[in-house]
Amino acid sequence: MILRRMSGRSKYDSSNAESRLTRLFSIICAASLAAAMTLCSSAAVQSQDPLASTAHPTQTNPATSSIFRKVVENQKRTDQAMDQFERTERTEIRRVGSTATTPEVKVYRVFPAGTGTDKLPLSADGKPGNAQTYIVELEKLEKALVWAAQRGAAQEEAYAKLEHKRKERNDLLDVTHEAFIFTRVGEELRGDRKLIKYTLEPNPSYKPTTRTTMVFPKVRGTVWIDEATSELARIEGVVTEDISIALFVARIYKGSHFMQERYEVEPDVWLPSFQQYDFDGRKFFVPISIHERTFFTNYKRVGPPEEAVATVRAELGKLKGGAADP
Repeated sequence: MILRRMSGRSKYDSSNAESRLTRLFSIICAASLAAAMTLCSSAAVQSQDPLASTAHPTQTNPATSSIFRKVVENQKRTDQAMDQFERTERTEIRRVGSTATTPEVKVYRVFPAGTGTDKLPLSADGKPGNAQTYIVELEKLEKALVWAAQRGAAQEEAYAKLEHKRKERNDLLDVTHEAFIFTRVGEELRGDRKLIKYTLEPNPSYKPTTRTTMVFPKVRGTVWIDEATSELARIEGVVTEDISIALFVARIYKGSHFMQERYEVEPDVWLPSFQQYDFDGRKFFVPISIHERTFFTNYKRVGPPEEAVATVRAELGKLKGGAADP
């Protein structure tokens, strides 16, 4: 059980087509980020006119731009922060064709566990259900964290897989400046923060080199960048052509939509607060329709496994002490 968790996949991960389509949309969203922040930062340096880049896209040469390197590395650091924050995820799922008047709701406490995440089921109100069952789940998480904090051949293999996935993601961030053209179209306020709005269009001169980057020419969207920090605050995208997955085993249809919002959860760390997927497709010859809204709340930094285990043990001590009271 512990080894399976540490392989980089939660015990709740699914290998079905729906899960892969959702992960693909997450990749599209993340891969768009570096180019957006690059444009925002370079535009701020090149001109004090807030509308200077509205008529023409601002282009940056990443080979010579220190700004590009700075914002990309900043985003990589922010992405890694997710590995040290626990959170609550509430997902509302609407099934097309269902007669239910309310969506299906799944709530999890998501806890980083070294080379993966553990998901502890919660009730619809975000609280643990059966106390004894919850204690058992926490005990399993404790063992997983202890395992991840150790160093051995199995751990090294698991961490190597994690680093390989992280490198693939970072490589996508590094190439998006070639795949998209961003045009500044205006400014908006979100609370007391100014957001710079850009449209996202595929670069016609970009030539995809991998199956993942083949997606880029088939996506258009809009991004909002926080002016003060050059962090992504919101992204919306739409699929403009059908996207095939896994050698035509599955397909996302034109018109599918995704969006994500991010807020600053602590200084210099911006993490998702809300995301929504609305897409239709098929797996083999079976239609698929997924409409999900996920809310991210209760972020708390717990640190790497050797530190996070203390949080879990303290909570177990309180729960077991309460259970032992008459």
